[in-house]
Amino acid sequence: MKNVLEYLEDSAKKYPNKIAVKDNKSSCSYINLLENAKHIGSSLLEYEEPRKPIVVFMEKSVQALSTFMGIVHAGCFYVFISPEQPEARIQQILEVTQAKCIITQHEYVDDIRKLQFSGHLLDYSELIKGEIREDELKRIRALTLDIDPLYCNFTSGSTGVPKGVLVSHRSVIDFMEYFPNIFNITENDVIGNQAPFDFDVSVKDIYSTLKLGATMVIIPKQYFSIITLLLDYMCDEKITTMIWAVSALCLITQLKGLTYKVPTSVNKILFSGEVMPIKHLKLWKEALPEASFVNLYGPTEITCNCTYYCIDKEVKDSEILPLGQAFPNEKVFLLDEDDKEVKEKDKIGEICVSGTALALGYYNNKEQTSKAFVQNPLNSLYMEPIYRTGDLAFYNSNGDLCFSGRKDFQIKYMGHRIELEEIEAILNSYPEVNRACCIFESDKNRIVAFYIGSIEKKELQKRMKESLPIHMIPRIFHSMDELPISKNGKIDRKKLKDYGR
Repeated sequence: MKNVLEYLEDSAKKYPNKIAVKDNKSSCSYINLLENAKHIGSSLLEYEEPRKPIVVFMEKSVQALSTFMGIVHAGCFYVFISPEQPEARIQQILEVTQAKCIITQHEYVDDIRKLQFSGHLLDYSELIKGEIREDELKRIRALTLDIDPLYCNFTSGSTGVPKGVLVSHRSVIDFMEYFPNIFNITENDVIGNQAPFDFDVSVKDIYSTLKLGATMVIIPKQYFSIITLLLDYMCDEKITTMIWAVSALCLITQLKGLTYKVPTSVNKILFSGEVMPIKHLKLWKEALPEASFVNLYGPTEITCNCTYYCIDKEVKDSEILPLGQAFPNEKVFLLDEDDKEVKEKDKIGEICVSGTALALGYYNNKEQTSKAFVQNPLNSLYMEPIYRTGDLAFYNSNGDLCFSGRKDFQIKYMGHRIELEEIEAILNSYPEVNRACCIFESDKNRIVAFYIGSIEKKELQKRMKESLPIHMIPRIFHSMDELPISKNGKIDRKKLKDYGR
């Protein structure tokens, strides 16, 4: 197998009339999804050659997924941009990709024209009317390689310019060979899509669905602003599988959504993106005692995830869940500051990953690619690229990998090296604190804590002295109604740094 379209084609043969994907406005069967993709792919042949980027500018929807598959039929790779993105960031992404084509819908045409885009502005409703050119589509497929790019997702860049993580068909296929089987995701599942389509969590939703012949229900972003509406929708659609960001799960429990309604059809909850606060995990486990819960870890650069930990025991409130073990065909190991492998228990090192799942690098960015994707320093005999994650971890007594913070979240304060996540774990363990996050203001040389909860700042500071040395206790505490969330569902630490300045 060398192309993800084989997933769609196989499922269209097995389940032609089954709903492949639906949102709150429309739905599409497998056979219709395949036909729509062929129409779009055929129309694109006159605008772009294979292995080139094509931008999809629309809300996540049935139409967006159809467009992705159409772009792949044309031998190209897709770059999804949500219309909610700031204009400056959209312009940066377009400059990095140098895309000649943008596929959109009528209501977004004026937004794109503001960008002074000089390429082909293509209307979805027109592309889908194009005649299917089977012979040309077959010719393009015959020339494709499994290392051809499939999609490009943009993450924040340290230089202020977004980095486009380019992922191949081969990497997605390799990951999907194992992911659904390990967690018993089958054709009978209804996968509730929470993640934006430009966030790699959605890759697990999309390709698990297409590979297995399952159904994906796209949950609109606005539903997460009205928890009762969200839970009603999940129950009505009989969602069985949630592959969600931690913050999305915490949003429901933080607003006491599970006291309103429990989505009892859910039997699998897989989460990633941040450290899961144990108190929120317990609320989910109490509401869904028969469901399986899995902690997933892995950056976008290694195609979704590289480790997993199945939670089959009770955990303490102050405990941090292990990252667990590596997925098959992925090597996950630790390197110290001298590039020596760390194997000892409790010794911290940087998480590094080797294997087919590695991305092709950052699109049109040789400098950043060369910094993060490097030769394995433990191997001098042949080429073995690895990705240096910048995440720190250690092995516990069971041999499981445990997260210990980011290299850039590790601070030096009052002569001590401090991991901000350690402080956050203590804050999140208090019953009166719903969610907490810490930042370090280097210009003022102080640790600042932000939290949602009913506890007074003085009481919080007093209680932290019982668990942490004085140099690890934040100088400033901000009580918040809510913590800012980035588009990828993580706490937006940049906005917190700007708070109060």
